Amino acid sequence: MKTAFLFPGQGSQSIGMGTEFFGKFAKAKSIFDSADSALGLKISDICFLGPDDVLKSTENAQPAILTTSIAILQEVLPFAKPDVVAGHSLGEYSALVATGVLDFKDAVKIVRKRGEFMKAASGGTMAAILMLPREKVDQLCKDASRVGLVAPANYNSPGQIVVSGTKEGVEEMCKLTKGAGGKAIPLAVSGPFHSTLMTSAQEKLAVELKNVNFNNPTTKIIANVTADYVKDGNTARELLVKQVVSSVLWEDTICRMLKDGIDLFVEVGPGKVLSGLVKKIKKEARVYNIDNTETLEKFKTEVANVTR
Repeated sequence: MKTAFLFPGQGSQSIGMGTEFFGKFAKAKSIFDSADSALGLKISDICFLGPDDVLKSTENAQPAILTTSIAILQEVLPFAKPDVVAGHSLGEYSALVATGVLDFKDAVKIVRKRGEFMKAASGGTMAAILMLPREKVDQLCKDASRVGLVAPANYNSPGQIVVSGTKEGVEEMCKLTKGAGGKAIPLAVSGPFHSTLMTSAQEKLAVELKNVNFNNPTTKIIANVTADYVKDGNTARELLVKQVVSSVLWEDTICRMLKDGIDLFVEVGPGKVLSGLVKKIKKEARVYNIDNTETLEKFKTEVANVTR
């Protein structure tokens, strides 16, 4: 049995996330305490108490999700070790912490700044495009870009691709999608993430990452930008810079894991978005999401049989 750990990205946050782990487990509590200390603000209170508009704001959501994911990871590792890891967008930072590439305190400070940079670069929007094949979505993006820039941001699963761009470009994309027999859902986001409209954020992040130590991974990790394995710390740094303006190849990442023999997927962190995407990619996949103590206990009682 080969196991993959998956780490969620922005949009998975919810008020109260991590509260049970903070109250019950010393290692998890120490992660929240470390985040509060590193950031000089009570990100733990934002996780546990909100309010919602504060938690949703990208400069808070990013460190909040990272912190919760790594806190939960501390309680999963005694029972299961991953053969490979990956994270969706922001979740890639959690994956890099899990593989020893990034120190947690460095990571939480970087994603706070990443959120600030992305917020400052806002000026567009995003939409989910459903029920159309990848090739059709790619072509419609090119057609819609005659009105305003729009490009694929997340290749999430078959029939679910998120696009990103200018307001005009995304609106045109939604019209073309409906005309092609698909469904378009505008997303309530603070900017056109994973598009070239994020270039200013990319440039600022590149400067910050130069001053951060990147180690070589101790466990295999697959990157969003390439859907391939990250060989060393320097490559990990370069790919994080590219990731800001590049498509997240999530479907490709899961397919690569399946091809390489992964047969147990464990989503570590708030929500169960990634678990749902894995099931859409391979219906019969064995998937667990661990986001509270109940799901942790379920995993602990079943994992011995699953991984035997």
